[in-house]
Amino acid sequence: MELFYSYGSNPPLYPEWQEYLREHQPPTLIVWGKNDPIFPAEGAHPYKRDLKNVEFHLLDTGHFALEEDGKFIAIAIREFFQPKPSS
Repeated sequence: MELFYSYGSNPPLYPEWQEYLREHQPPTLIVWGKNDPIFPAEGAHPYKRDLKNVEFHLLDTGHFALEEDGKFIAIAIREFFQPKPSS
């Protein structure tokens, strides 16, 4: 419950996190449930604005995307961490 109640401390930190992403450009995998009532899909799209190296998946799931589409997510994670060929 402590984690649940501490969530309110996160939003004020968003600008700092967004600046970190813009500055450091970490490779990022976004897998989001488009029907999530807690974290709506609108919250996923700004990552595409700030990150150049983003793999983005908006799934037809709700908040419990791992339970609804776990196999796809596991494959996406595995592929994301596979070594990439050099250009």
